[in-house]
Amino acid sequence: MAANMKAVKLRIKSVQNTMQITKAMELVASSKLRRAKERAETCRPYFVELYDTLKKIAYGNTEFTSVYAKEPKSEKICYVVIAGDRGLAGGYNSNLFKCMERDSKGKDFMVLPIGKKAVEYFKRRKVEIVTENYNEIAPIAIGDCFEMSNLLCKEFKNGTFGTIKLVYTEFVSMLSQTPHAVSVLPLTELTEEKPTEPVRNLIIYEPDSNEVFDAIVPEYLAGVLYGAVCDSLASEQAARRTAMESATSNAEEMIETLNLHYNRARQASITQEITEIVGGAEGV
Repeated sequence: MAANMKAVKLRIKSVQNTMQITKAMELVASSKLRRAKERAETCRPYFVELYDTLKKIAYGNTEFTSVYAKEPKSEKICYVVIAGDRGLAGGYNSNLFKCMERDSKGKDFMVLPIGKKAVEYFKRRKVEIVTENYNEIAPIAIGDCFEMSNLLCKEFKNGTFGTIKLVYTEFVSMLSQTPHAVSVLPLTELTEEKPTEPVRNLIIYEPDSNEVFDAIVPEYLAGVLYGAVCDSLASEQAARRTAMESATSNAEEMIETLNLHYNRARQASITQEITEIVGGAEGV
């Protein structure tokens, strides 16, 4: 009986230590989440305006011959996959990779992974990787996104792949994060939705509209990448906060259950000792 009580006591101590860690991680994730959420909300208006500008240019210039606005000649796809740097975030990374697997099933593709978990995942599966330079998502800034955009646009124009898709997790709310796989190049979808009124060319582009379009597309891609990075960072911290909050709650319930078992074992031990004393006294 005493050995059983000692084992329960050690188990309670172990769970308490784990609960302290999960509680600390929950607080850290909450702090980082506030900053990541503000960052995502601050940068979003610029990218929305940039996307609207591209649509206006595409609507008003139907004679485009830009490589970015043509139907893809190559069937190969380049996936830009944005995952986390570490685990303990519930199903954040696994849900993202499942989304990637569903979209890429049966297709010829290569990847540009962002984040430690993404690099490790695709290296284990021996998938062709564009570059491993972005193996940490936390320090990525807008300058890094422009570097990625220029690299992707260069390979796109060279015909290395015909389509660029972005796989990231959208931050919907504190309790909801949704993985998405969206196409970002070529921009043929921008001209599929026809405006309700006839298009009139009222803007003169210098030197010409094609060169302006070719110059702004890398800006657009960099903006989309940075917006996705900000959304993914916020989603990762929200998922980690939820996971650590759930772990802390489960630890508290486990401690209550173990305390109940300990008290029952202690009471049984006391009852047994009293019984033995009474029995010994009667024998005397």
